[in-house]
Amino acid sequence: MKNLKSILSYISEGLHDMCYIWWLETKNTIKDEGVLIFFILVPLAYPLLYSWIYNNEVVRDVPVAIVDMSHSQASREFIRDVDASPDVKVAYHCNNLHEARELVGRQKVHGVIVFPENFQQQLHRGEQTSVSIYCDMSLMLTYKAIYQTSLAVSFKMGADIQRHKSGGITVREEQINTQPLAYEERPIFNATGGYGNAVLPGVLILILQQTLLLGIGLSAGTARENNRYKDLVPISRHYNGIFRIVLGKSLCYFMLYCIMSAYLTLAVPHFFGFTMMATPLDLIALLIPYLLSVIFFGMTISCVVHYRENVMLLVVFTSIPFLFLTGISWPQSNIPGVWQGISWLIPSTFGIRGFLRLSSMGGTLADILPEYRALWAQTIFYFMLTCIVYRYQVVNARRHAVERLENIRARIKVARDNKQ
Repeated sequence: MKNLKSILSYISEGLHDMCYIWWLETKNTIKDEGVLIFFILVPLAYPLLYSWIYNNEVVRDVPVAIVDMSHSQASREFIRDVDASPDVKVAYHCNNLHEARELVGRQKVHGVIVFPENFQQQLHRGEQTSVSIYCDMSLMLTYKAIYQTSLAVSFKMGADIQRHKSGGITVREEQINTQPLAYEERPIFNATGGYGNAVLPGVLILILQQTLLLGIGLSAGTARENNRYKDLVPISRHYNGIFRIVLGKSLCYFMLYCIMSAYLTLAVPHFFGFTMMATPLDLIALLIPYLLSVIFFGMTISCVVHYRENVMLLVVFTSIPFLFLTGISWPQSNIPGVWQGISWLIPSTFGIRGFLRLSSMGGTLADILPEYRALWAQTIFYFMLTCIVYRYQVVNARRHAVERLENIRARIKVARDNKQ
């Protein structure tokens, strides 16, 4: 009975201390303008700005220059079809390739289409001819628009030429002769074919991680700067236990970012029309381990932050590499094995992959079990690592307190000896 009472008393004391640490961390977060900016203002405003910039997901009316040395009916038909497309606009007609190159250099056009002199003659003789396409490769979307439009027009013109030469009696025979293998193109997942639907949902999940890391790091830097011995953990009767410290601090961050994660994963995609096929239960099941793994990951890193400015440099420097390591902007199979191993240590790697499979591909929790299990494994690993590093911080804080107490006693003893 006595043992049961002592256990219940220890649990009650631990819960009281954990709630006190949570309340103190929440109060410090609200009072600290820098932490408040990264925890609330940046997650609220930055996704809107980023999504608004890329709201026009595909480029339209990309200007091109035409160098028509054929001046024939066939070349003019090709030019009309290109200009009639929604993606490309014929902006200039040049006499030679040198004039067109100058327009590209001044960024007045992003591509050049060149027709040879014998363009129509070769078509009429049944020979193979060519149309030269020069594209500005500095912007991928403009290159894609010019190249795909020119390719589509050339296929259409080639099919028309085959239809006239096929000798088919009916329209159906002409269709079979010109296109024996019928195909239908339907984009899946990213139905708009735009940059926003492809990349921005993953960026939203990365924003959750980076702002959490910034806020936790700033909070740790402030705690050290306000401490006489630059210790992360203060000397207090409430900070007498590793689990209550770690759970109390993490509870503050988790409660705040439950709201932020709902805003970024539900509200922002709805505002800008991003594809969202994830069910609420699957989304909650993914976000819980993701937020916990990011929080414990941030608390582990924060133990090496001695000044507020350090964490800003660290997080800003790693944002782009973290995005590339997820495999959404570069094929995952082409990432070297060493870097893939490093990516397994970052929560955003599995968080972004899982979120995209749920939101853009219509997957379920069963379809993202590898990412889901990896996030829980990261949560357990970083929780244990956080407890270890905070244990080291508590020991350091106590050692500094003992040293200070011994110094005070030594000074008192010296003062008494001098009086005697």
